[in-house]
Amino acid sequence: MADPIQVTASVRVPGDAIRFKAVRAGGAGGQNVNKVSSKVELRIDLAAIEGLPEDALVRLRDAQRNRLDAEGLWIVVSDKTRDQLKNLDDAREKAAEAIRAALVRPIPRRATKPTRGSKERRLESKKRASAVKRQRSGPIE
Repeated sequence: MADPIQVTASVRVPGDAIRFKAVRAGGAGGQNVNKVSSKVELRIDLAAIEGLPEDALVRLRDAQRNRLDAEGLWIVVSDKTRDQLKNLDDAREKAAEAIRAALVRPIPRRATKPTRGSKERRLESKKRASAVKRQRSGPIE
């Protein structure tokens, strides 16, 4: 069982919702990389996150959909450094940061009318394209 991740004052990932796994990583480290399992994989059960509102859970699932496994567990990976503990801290911070980002409600976009200038530019480019095509289809001499 891993240590819990305190995301905010009210949102927390309990330790029993986190599965930790160390695997061998590629990249920097020379011969050491072949001997040491420094890459860290955290598998987090999204449904077990305490205090996460339903809408934030939906946003988190949507944002991290490519990192969910067949069981629905969220896989957070870090192989930034040669040190396993630093990678573990980095993976935990990545997870916390993603959850914090999901807590922020997106500002709804207000539809605006196209500006007069953008309409004129669009029509002008259409006229140019039309003129080019008209020239192409003229009589063959």
